[in-house]
Amino acid sequence: MTVLDGLRGGARTLDPGYFALVMATGIVSIGMHLQGLVTVSAALLLVSVVAYAVLLALTGWRLMRFRDEVRADLTDASRAFGFFTFVAGSNVLGIRLTMDGWHSTAAVLLVGAAATWLVLGYVIPWTAVLGTRRRPVIAKANGSWFVWVVAAQSVALAAATLEPIYDDLRRALSLVAVFAWSVGLFLYAAAGVFVAARMMQYPLRPVDLTPSYWVSMGAAAITVVAGSRIVAMESAPMVDATRGLVAGLVVVFWAFATWLLPALVAAGWWRHRTHRIRLRYEPGLWSVVFPLGMYGVAGVYLAEADELPWVGVVGRTELWVAVTVWAAVFAAMLVHLWRTVLRPRPATVGR
Repeated sequence: MTVLDGLRGGARTLDPGYFALVMATGIVSIGMHLQGLVTVSAALLLVSVVAYAVLLALTGWRLMRFRDEVRADLTDASRAFGFFTFVAGSNVLGIRLTMDGWHSTAAVLLVGAAATWLVLGYVIPWTAVLGTRRRPVIAKANGSWFVWVVAAQSVALAAATLEPIYDDLRRALSLVAVFAWSVGLFLYAAAGVFVAARMMQYPLRPVDLTPSYWVSMGAAAITVVAGSRIVAMESAPMVDATRGLVAGLVVVFWAFATWLLPALVAAGWWRHRTHRIRLRYEPGLWSVVFPLGMYGVAGVYLAEADELPWVGVVGRTELWVAVTVWAAVFAAMLVHLWRTVLRPRPATVGR
Protein backbone atom coordinates (compact mmCIF):
# COMPACT_ATOMS: atom_id res chain seq x y z
CA MET A 1 0.00 0.00 0.00
CA THR A 2 1.37 3.42 -0.96
CA VAL A 3 1.12 6.67 0.98
CA LEU A 4 -1.48 7.84 -1.56
CA ASP A 5 -3.58 4.78 -0.79
CA GLY A 6 -3.30 5.58 2.89
CA LEU A 7 -4.39 9.17 2.33
CA ARG A 8 -7.30 8.01 0.20
CA GLY A 9 -8.40 5.66 2.94
CA GLY A 10 -7.96 8.40 5.50
CA ALA A 11 -10.15 10.77 3.48
CA ARG A 12 -12.85 8.14 3.02
CA THR A 13 -13.07 7.26 6.71
CA LEU A 14 -12.30 10.74 8.07
CA ASP A 15 -14.10 11.34 11.34
CA PRO A 16 -16.38 14.41 10.90
CA GLY A 17 -15.26 15.55 14.35
CA TYR A 18 -11.56 15.63 13.52
CA PHE A 19 -11.46 19.43 13.50
CA ALA A 20 -11.44 19.03 17.28
CA LEU A 21 -7.67 18.73 16.72
CA VAL A 22 -7.67 22.37 15.58
CA MET A 23 -9.96 23.37 18.44
CA ALA A 24 -7.72 21.73 21.03
CA THR A 25 -4.42 22.98 19.62
CA GLY A 26 -5.79 26.47 19.06
CA ILE A 27 -7.14 26.89 22.59
CA VAL A 28 -3.94 25.57 24.17
CA SER A 29 -2.02 28.05 21.99
CA ILE A 30 -4.29 30.84 23.27
CA GLY A 31 -3.70 29.69 26.83
CA MET A 32 0.08 29.73 26.40
CA HIS A 33 -0.14 33.21 24.88
CA LEU A 34 -2.08 34.40 27.92
CA GLN A 35 0.67 32.87 30.09
CA GLY A 36 3.27 34.95 28.24
CA LEU A 37 4.92 31.92 26.58
CA VAL A 38 4.93 33.44 23.11
CA THR A 39 7.31 30.95 21.49
CA VAL A 40 5.37 27.91 22.70
CA SER A 41 2.13 29.58 21.64
CA ALA A 42 3.53 30.32 18.16
CA ALA A 43 4.64 26.69 17.72
CA LEU A 44 1.17 25.47 18.68
CA LEU A 45 -0.36 28.01 16.29
CA LEU A 46 1.76 26.58 13.46
CA VAL A 47 0.55 23.07 14.27
CA SER A 48 -3.03 24.36 14.33
CA VAL A 49 -2.69 26.07 10.94
CA VAL A 50 -1.13 23.00 9.32
CA ALA A 51 -3.79 20.73 10.82
CA TYR A 52 -6.55 23.05 9.62
CA ALA A 53 -5.18 23.10 6.07
CA VAL A 54 -4.75 19.31 5.94
CA LEU A 55 -8.19 18.62 7.36
CA LEU A 56 -9.76 21.15 5.00
CA ALA A 57 -8.12 19.41 2.02
CA LEU A 58 -9.16 15.94 3.22
CA THR A 59 -12.71 17.14 3.86
CA GLY A 60 -12.92 18.64 0.38
CA TRP A 61 -11.59 15.39 -1.11
CA ARG A 62 -14.16 13.44 0.89
CA LEU A 63 -17.03 15.67 -0.23
CA MET A 64 -16.08 15.20 -3.87
CA ARG A 65 -15.09 11.53 -3.96
CA PHE A 66 -16.82 9.84 -1.02
CA ARG A 67 -20.27 11.37 -0.92
CA ASP A 68 -21.93 8.17 0.26
CA GLU A 69 -19.76 8.16 3.37
CA VAL A 70 -20.51 11.83 4.03
CA ARG A 71 -24.23 11.17 3.60
CA ALA A 72 -24.01 8.26 6.02
CA ASP A 73 -22.37 10.50 8.63
CA LEU A 74 -25.01 13.19 8.18
CA THR A 75 -27.76 10.68 8.91
CA ASP A 76 -26.00 9.09 11.90
CA ALA A 77 -27.01 10.87 15.11
CA SER A 78 -23.92 9.55 16.89
CA ARG A 79 -21.53 11.18 14.37
CA ALA A 80 -23.35 14.02 12.57
CA PHE A 81 -22.84 16.67 15.25
CA GLY A 82 -19.10 16.23 14.77
CA PHE A 83 -19.39 18.39 11.64
CA PHE A 84 -19.77 21.39 13.95
CA THR A 85 -16.11 21.01 14.93
CA PHE A 86 -15.28 22.75 11.64
CA VAL A 87 -17.16 25.83 12.86
CA ALA A 88 -15.51 25.83 16.28
CA GLY A 89 -12.07 25.02 14.86
CA SER A 90 -12.28 27.89 12.37
CA ASN A 91 -13.26 30.38 15.06
CA VAL A 92 -10.71 29.23 17.65
CA LEU A 93 -8.00 29.49 15.01
CA GLY A 94 -9.26 32.94 14.01
CA ILE A 95 -9.24 34.14 17.62
CA ARG A 96 -5.64 33.00 18.03
CA LEU A 97 -4.65 34.72 14.78
CA THR A 98 -6.24 37.93 16.05
CA MET A 99 -3.69 37.94 18.87
CA ASP A 100 -0.95 38.25 16.22
CA GLY A 101 -2.74 40.95 14.24
CA TRP A 102 -4.26 38.76 11.51
CA HIS A 103 -7.58 40.55 11.82
CA SER A 104 -8.77 40.20 8.23
CA THR A 105 -8.04 36.47 8.19
CA ALA A 106 -9.94 36.07 11.46
CA ALA A 107 -12.88 38.02 10.02
CA VAL A 108 -12.99 35.77 6.94
CA LEU A 109 -12.90 32.68 9.15
CA LEU A 110 -15.74 34.11 11.26
CA VAL A 111 -17.93 34.80 8.23
CA GLY A 112 -17.39 31.31 6.84
CA ALA A 113 -17.86 29.65 10.21
CA ALA A 114 -21.00 31.62 11.06
CA ALA A 115 -22.58 30.78 7.69
CA THR A 116 -21.70 27.11 8.14
CA TRP A 117 -23.10 27.16 11.67
CA LEU A 118 -26.43 28.53 10.46
CA VAL A 119 -26.71 26.00 7.63
CA LEU A 120 -25.65 22.97 9.66
CA GLY A 121 -27.81 24.15 12.53
CA TYR A 122 -30.88 23.38 10.44
CA VAL A 123 -29.52 20.56 8.25
CA ILE A 124 -28.05 18.24 10.88
CA PRO A 125 -31.04 18.18 13.28
CA TRP A 126 -33.16 17.21 10.29
CA THR A 127 -30.90 14.64 8.63
CA ALA A 128 -29.67 13.00 11.85
CA VAL A 129 -32.65 13.37 14.19
CA LEU A 130 -36.00 14.41 12.73
CA GLY A 131 -35.73 13.10 9.19
CA THR A 132 -34.22 9.68 9.82
CA ARG A 133 -36.32 6.54 9.90
CA ARG A 134 -34.14 4.98 12.56
CA ARG A 135 -35.89 4.97 15.91
CA PRO A 136 -35.37 5.63 18.73
CA VAL A 137 -32.89 8.36 17.78
CA ILE A 138 -32.23 9.27 21.40
CA ALA A 139 -30.43 5.95 21.81
CA LYS A 140 -27.57 7.47 19.76
CA ALA A 141 -27.32 10.70 21.73
CA ASN A 142 -23.83 11.21 23.13
CA GLY A 143 -21.39 13.89 24.19
CA SER A 144 -20.76 14.99 20.60
CA TRP A 145 -24.18 16.68 20.63
CA PHE A 146 -22.62 19.39 22.81
CA VAL A 147 -20.35 20.38 19.89
CA TRP A 148 -23.38 22.23 18.49
CA VAL A 149 -23.20 24.40 21.63
CA VAL A 150 -19.45 24.90 21.24
CA ALA A 151 -19.96 26.00 17.63
CA ALA A 152 -22.55 28.60 18.64
CA GLN A 153 -20.40 29.97 21.44
CA SER A 154 -17.34 30.05 19.19
CA VAL A 155 -19.24 32.36 16.83
CA ALA A 156 -20.12 34.58 19.79
CA LEU A 157 -16.53 34.57 21.03
CA ALA A 158 -15.03 35.37 17.63
CA ALA A 159 -17.49 38.23 17.10
CA ALA A 160 -16.76 39.65 20.57
CA THR A 161 -13.01 39.36 19.92
CA LEU A 162 -13.25 41.31 16.65
CA GLU A 163 -15.66 43.93 18.00
CA PRO A 164 -12.98 46.33 19.36
CA ILE A 165 -11.07 46.13 16.07
CA TYR A 166 -13.81 47.07 13.61
CA ASP A 167 -15.42 50.25 14.95
CA ASP A 168 -17.78 50.61 12.00
CA LEU A 169 -19.12 47.09 12.58
CA ARG A 170 -19.33 47.33 16.37
CA ARG A 171 -23.11 47.15 16.61
CA ALA A 172 -23.36 44.31 14.08
CA LEU A 173 -20.69 42.28 15.84
CA SER A 174 -22.36 42.95 19.19
CA LEU A 175 -25.63 41.66 17.80
CA VAL A 176 -23.96 38.52 16.43
CA ALA A 177 -22.13 37.87 19.71
CA VAL A 178 -25.21 38.20 21.95
CA PHE A 179 -27.43 36.30 19.50
CA ALA A 180 -25.07 33.32 19.13
CA TRP A 181 -24.33 33.25 22.87
CA SER A 182 -28.03 33.24 23.72
CA VAL A 183 -28.79 30.47 21.22
CA GLY A 184 -25.91 28.49 22.69
CA LEU A 185 -27.54 28.60 26.13
CA PHE A 186 -30.74 26.98 24.86
CA LEU A 187 -28.77 24.44 22.84
CA TYR A 188 -26.85 23.47 25.98
CA ALA A 189 -30.10 22.85 27.83
CA ALA A 190 -31.48 20.79 24.92
CA ALA A 191 -28.32 18.71 24.50
CA GLY A 192 -28.17 18.12 28.23
CA VAL A 193 -31.75 16.86 28.34
CA PHE A 194 -31.28 14.50 25.39
CA VAL A 195 -27.97 13.07 26.58
CA ALA A 196 -29.26 12.63 30.13
CA ALA A 197 -32.38 10.89 28.81
CA ARG A 198 -30.23 8.50 26.78
CA MET A 199 -28.09 7.68 29.82
CA MET A 200 -31.13 7.01 32.00
CA GLN A 201 -33.27 5.06 29.52
CA TYR A 202 -30.64 2.84 27.90
CA PRO A 203 -27.78 0.78 29.33
CA LEU A 204 -24.53 2.72 29.56
CA ARG A 205 -21.76 0.26 28.87
CA PRO A 206 -18.14 1.21 29.49
CA VAL A 207 -17.51 1.15 25.74
CA ASP A 208 -20.31 3.71 25.27
CA LEU A 209 -18.72 6.27 27.58
CA THR A 210 -16.51 7.77 24.87
CA PRO A 211 -14.23 10.82 25.25
CA SER A 212 -16.88 12.96 23.52
CA TYR A 213 -18.69 13.33 26.85
CA TRP A 214 -15.93 15.75 27.89
CA VAL A 215 -17.41 18.23 25.42
CA SER A 216 -20.17 18.87 27.96
CA MET A 217 -17.53 20.62 30.10
CA GLY A 218 -15.94 22.29 27.10
CA ALA A 219 -19.31 23.71 26.07
CA ALA A 220 -19.82 25.17 29.55
CA ALA A 221 -16.28 26.59 29.57
CA ILE A 222 -16.54 28.31 26.19
CA THR A 223 -19.87 29.76 27.32
CA VAL A 224 -17.91 31.36 30.17
CA VAL A 225 -15.20 32.72 27.85
CA ALA A 226 -17.64 34.10 25.28
CA GLY A 227 -19.81 35.62 28.00
CA SER A 228 -16.79 37.22 29.67
CA ARG A 229 -15.82 38.86 26.39
CA ILE A 230 -19.37 40.10 25.89
CA VAL A 231 -19.35 41.66 29.38
CA ALA A 232 -16.12 43.49 28.47
CA MET A 233 -17.51 44.87 25.18
CA GLU A 234 -18.17 48.56 24.61
CA SER A 235 -21.66 50.00 24.98
CA ALA A 236 -24.13 48.78 22.36
CA PRO A 237 -27.90 48.21 22.54
CA MET A 238 -27.70 44.39 22.64
CA VAL A 239 -24.79 44.39 25.07
CA ASP A 240 -26.31 46.95 27.39
CA ALA A 241 -29.58 45.01 27.52
CA THR A 242 -27.89 41.75 28.55
CA ARG A 243 -24.63 42.68 30.30
CA GLY A 244 -25.87 42.03 33.83
CA LEU A 245 -27.55 38.75 32.89
CA VAL A 246 -24.48 37.53 31.02
CA ALA A 247 -22.14 38.47 33.89
CA GLY A 248 -24.18 36.41 36.33
CA LEU A 249 -24.60 33.41 34.07
CA VAL A 250 -20.90 33.08 33.27
CA VAL A 251 -20.20 32.53 36.96
CA VAL A 252 -22.94 29.88 37.07
CA PHE A 253 -21.52 28.09 34.03
CA TRP A 254 -17.98 28.22 35.42
CA ALA A 255 -19.22 26.61 38.62
CA PHE A 256 -21.00 23.91 36.64
CA ALA A 257 -17.92 23.23 34.49
CA THR A 258 -15.88 22.92 37.69
CA TRP A 259 -18.41 20.46 39.10
CA LEU A 260 -18.30 18.39 35.90
CA LEU A 261 -14.52 17.98 35.92
CA PRO A 262 -14.24 15.41 38.76
CA ALA A 263 -17.27 13.53 37.42
CA LEU A 264 -15.64 13.18 33.99
CA VAL A 265 -12.35 12.05 35.52
CA ALA A 266 -14.23 9.44 37.58
CA ALA A 267 -16.06 8.26 34.45
CA GLY A 268 -12.72 7.79 32.70
CA TRP A 269 -11.38 5.83 35.66
CA TRP A 270 -14.51 3.63 35.63
CA ARG A 271 -14.09 2.97 31.92
CA HIS A 272 -10.37 2.36 31.68
CA ARG A 273 -9.36 1.08 35.11
CA THR A 274 -12.43 -0.63 36.50
CA HIS A 275 -13.56 -2.18 33.21
CA ARG A 276 -10.11 -2.23 31.57
CA ILE A 277 -11.09 -0.65 28.26
CA ARG A 278 -7.75 -0.12 26.58
CA LEU A 279 -6.75 3.53 26.28
CA ARG A 280 -5.47 4.05 22.75
CA TYR A 281 -5.48 6.85 20.23
CA GLU A 282 -8.75 7.88 18.62
CA PRO A 283 -9.81 11.25 17.18
CA GLY A 284 -12.25 11.66 20.05
CA LEU A 285 -9.34 12.21 22.46
CA TRP A 286 -9.07 15.76 21.14
CA SER A 287 -12.50 16.22 22.69
CA VAL A 288 -10.76 15.77 26.04
CA VAL A 289 -7.92 18.22 25.32
CA PHE A 290 -10.19 21.03 24.14
CA PRO A 291 -12.33 21.19 27.32
CA LEU A 292 -9.22 21.12 29.51
CA GLY A 293 -7.71 24.03 27.59
CA MET A 294 -10.95 25.95 27.40
CA TYR A 295 -11.56 25.53 31.13
CA GLY A 296 -8.16 27.04 31.85
CA VAL A 297 -8.77 29.99 29.51
CA ALA A 298 -12.24 30.43 31.02
CA GLY A 299 -10.70 30.89 34.45
CA VAL A 300 -8.33 33.56 33.15
CA TYR A 301 -11.05 35.55 31.37
CA LEU A 302 -13.59 35.20 34.19
CA ALA A 303 -11.03 36.46 36.70
CA GLU A 304 -10.55 39.60 34.59
CA ALA A 305 -14.24 40.17 33.83
CA ASP A 306 -15.62 39.70 37.37
CA GLU A 307 -12.49 40.49 39.42
CA LEU A 308 -12.08 36.97 40.80
CA PRO A 309 -8.29 36.50 41.11
CA TRP A 310 -8.51 33.05 42.71
CA VAL A 311 -10.44 31.82 39.66
CA GLY A 312 -7.54 33.05 37.53
CA VAL A 313 -5.08 31.04 39.62
CA VAL A 314 -7.17 27.90 39.08
CA GLY A 315 -7.35 28.57 35.35
CA ARG A 316 -3.64 29.22 34.88
CA THR A 317 -2.74 26.11 36.87
CA GLU A 318 -5.14 23.95 34.91
CA LEU A 319 -3.69 25.20 31.61
CA TRP A 320 -0.55 23.18 32.34
CA VAL A 321 -2.67 20.06 32.65
CA ALA A 322 -4.08 20.84 29.21
CA VAL A 323 -0.58 21.27 27.73
CA THR A 324 0.54 17.95 29.17
CA VAL A 325 -2.49 16.08 27.85
CA TRP A 326 -2.15 17.80 24.45
CA ALA A 327 1.47 16.62 24.14
CA ALA A 328 0.52 13.03 25.01
CA VAL A 329 -2.39 12.91 22.55
CA PHE A 330 -0.37 14.59 19.80
CA ALA A 331 2.44 12.05 20.16
CA ALA A 332 -0.09 9.20 20.08
CA MET A 333 -1.67 10.69 16.95
CA LEU A 334 1.68 10.86 15.14
CA VAL A 335 2.35 7.21 15.92
CA HIS A 336 -1.15 6.28 14.77
CA LEU A 337 -0.78 8.21 11.49
CA TRP A 338 2.57 6.60 10.80
CA ARG A 339 1.21 3.11 11.34
CA THR A 340 -2.05 3.54 9.43
CA VAL A 341 -1.38 6.13 6.71
CA LEU A 342 2.24 7.13 6.14
CA ARG A 343 4.21 3.90 6.56
CA PRO A 344 4.67 2.24 3.16
CA ARG A 345 3.72 -1.43 3.00
CA PRO A 346 4.96 -3.98 0.50
CA ALA A 347 2.49 -4.95 -2.16
CA THR A 348 0.72 -8.24 -1.60
CA VAL A 349 1.82 -10.87 -4.11
CA GLY A 350 -0.63 -13.20 -5.79
CA ARG A 351 -3.81 -11.21 -5.27
